[in-house]
Amino acid sequence: MTAARFDTKIAVLLRNDLESWQRLNITAFLSSAIAGADPALIGEPYADADGIEYLAMFRQPVLVFTGDAELLTTAHGRALSRGLKLAVFTEELFGTGNDTDNRAAVAAVPTEKLNLVGIALHGPKNAVDKALKGASLHP
Repeated sequence: MTAARFDTKIAVLLRNDLESWQRLNITAFLSSAIAGADPALIGEPYADADGIEYLAMFRQPVLVFTGDAELLTTAHGRALSRGLKLAVFTEELFGTGNDTDNRAAVAAVPTEKLNLVGIALHGPKNAVDKALKGASLHP
């Protein structure tokens, strides 16, 4: 079977000094933002051979990258300048416990001062690649 080619890319970029649980948590939250922004990215529900149904997932892979804090800030700026769909996770969100507090924590900080620990992007492959230039695939 040949791997499908997609015109768009879904990518998550994580700061490279995070604990394992933080990387997983951030990836889950950021991926949900991409899914919520574009329901067309979600495929059909799954079912096993016994007919048990399972939830639908993305139609295409989610690539996870890593980089330092400076790269996250740079990638964030590149993504904004290219008009890419973007989700952010700031360090302050580790201290909140609900969506209302999460949004308030982000809203309290100017764009250029966001303490980013992760971002997620969706858009044309070339634009996402340019925004993430310098990032490495997560090991």
